[in-house]
Amino acid sequence: MFQIVFNEISAAEMSALPTELQLELLAEFQSLPEEVEKADPEQFGKIERDGRSLFRYRVNDYRIYFEKAAEGLTVHRVLHRNTIRDFLFRASLPMPSEDGELAGQRKFWQLIDEGKASGASAKTH
Repeated sequence: MFQIVFNEISAAEMSALPTELQLELLAEFQSLPEEVEKADPEQFGKIERDGRSLFRYRVNDYRIYFEKAAEGLTVHRVLHRNTIRDFLFRASLPMPSEDGELAGQRKFWQLIDEGKASGASAKTH
């Protein structure tokens, strides 16, 4: 069975959204391609560091950061696109290669790992 697991932070980020938007974002996960690595790069990005692969999924104005897991996906963050743009601006990163630049930034990985420290708590399928 394919599961989508939200850690505490990503679950809180989702629950802060209006219910209709939550359902819309979750519905998008039903149409994920089996091989995310080969999917449309406009919608999916891949961020790698130290042997770890994190995917960015663009849905409307949101960026969902997740990892593949044996049971499905682990969602680390659900962020409005302006949040990432603000982060890139504050970090003085060039905009053209967003995923490549994020992969090299320690602060980005700290943002992702905040949820890992709290453990995975919310599940959907």
